[in-house]
Parts: sequence; structure tokens; C-alpha cells
Amino acid sequence: VECCNRSRSALGITYIDLYLIHWPQAYKEGGDLFPKNENGDIQLADIDYLETWEGMEECKRTGLVRSIGVSNFNSEQITRLVKSCKNRPVMNQIECHPYLPQKKLISLCNDFQIKTTAYSPLGSPDRPWAPKGEKTLMEDETVKAIAKKHGVTAAQVLIRYPLDRGLITIPKSTNKTRIEENFKVLSFSLDPEDVDALNGLDRNFRVCVLDADVGSKYYPFNIAY
Repeated sequence: VECCNRSRSALGITYIDLYLIHWPQAYKEGGDLFPKNENGDIQLADIDYLETWEGMEECKRTGLVRSIGVSNFNSEQITRLVKSCKNRPVMNQIECHPYLPQKKLISLCNDFQIKTTAYSPLGSPDRPWAPKGEKTLMEDETVKAIAKKHGVTAAQVLIRYPLDRGLITIPKSTNKTRIEENFKVLSFSLDPEDVDALNGLDRNFRVCVLDADVGSKYYPFNIAY
């Protein structure tokens, strides 16, 4: 509740529409988002996300937020949370793109009536930790062929892909021209065979891994999905 109030104050708003637990693993409390010790190692905290969820439910109960959800939770974590909570999460925000379609995790969320938001739909080609010379999603021949077929850009195909799967997507851009281009994905749809072709690119390739957190028992990427 305290953290929620800080966020509301910083944003200058009276309530938050959707409030998420961003990661199932916790960090040592303090001013830094990713606290480190003198050796530069991430300082994790042994806090069960179920305990955090109780605080999220209190935020909802008192009207500080309208909806609550999670992000980067795997299938076991989602199932455990649903079985124990008073208020189910309305959202699981996860990395999702043709190299990581997340079909099984999305299906599970659908079974629990939990919506999915796809982040990094372009595969985060500008991420600082990308290997030098890595071929990006927008350079994939299948993606480019579908873009040519519809007369759009590769980026537009990748943003449209989750939408045609019934997902929400959140591409990031600070460039006005690209933001305007992103909105144009609402003017076309992919054909079913296009979606199938993009699903077929699955290589279980994750760009947001957080290797430094692998020591946490709540680290979400130690299982298949």
C-alpha cells in the first residue's frame, strides 16, 4: 500500500487503473530498483509473492487501484497464485514474439480468465546486452516476406502478430514517426496462415532473462513455461 501511494503521488493521480507485480522474485528494500552489494551482485530478498499479492488485494479493496495483475509469472506461479488468492490477477504481462510465442502459458492464462500483455514484441533489438551481430526479428526472412505481402513494415507485422492472437501488446518507442507507424497496425490484419508461419519461428528465445536473479527460488524462467 505504501509503494502504491508513492506511485500515485509521483504520477499525480488519485487511483491506478492496473497495478502489477513486475517480477515474482523480490529485491532488498531500498532506493534502488535493482540493489547491488559492494561486489556489484544483485541483492535478492526471500519474500513470497503470495505475501506481496495480499498487499495488492488491499490496494484494490481500498480503491487505490481498479485492477491488479502480475508480470513475468510462469505457469506454476500463476497456478499457485490463483489457488490461494481472494482476487485473481486480471493480467500477466510477459515477453512474447515469434521467437517466443508462449502458446502454453497463454493458454493456461486463458483457462484462468487472465488476459495476456505481450512486451518486447519486436524482440528488443536495441537492448544493450544483445550479442554483437545478432540477427534481429525484423531481419527474419519470414517476417519480411509477410510484411511485403501486406505492404507494411516488419515492425508493423510484429506488433500486429499478438493482436491477431487476441493479446494486448506494448511496443516501446520515443520516436514520433515510429509511434505514428505503430498506430497504423490497426488498419490491417494478418491472415491465419501468416500467424501460423510466425508461430512456426518459435525457438524459445528470450531477450529479457535477468541472469543475475537466477539464484532466487522465485526466478520464473527455470521451467519450460
